Amino acid sequence: MAIIVDLDVMLAQRKLSVAEFAAAVGITPANVAVLKNGRAKAVRFTTLDAICRTLDCQPGDVLRWVPDAADGADEGSG
Repeated sequence: MAIIVDLDVMLAQRKLSVAEFAAAVGITPANVAVLKNGRAKAVRFTTLDAICRTLDCQPGDVLRWVPDAADGADEGSG
């Protein structure tokens, strides 16, 4: 299972730089990079709330789930 963070598209649509976004959300640009690059292990609800407030969006606009290739490998058997 993989959770994908789609910040690049949202930032581009709103013409926000990483630095502007990080300052508005209250996190470091390095932590924005961790989110964008898929290396984050967790996101606090307070951070998710700040992201959604800043981007004027819903959590589902920023986060999406993609199944691993192995998740679908067993379909049809059994």
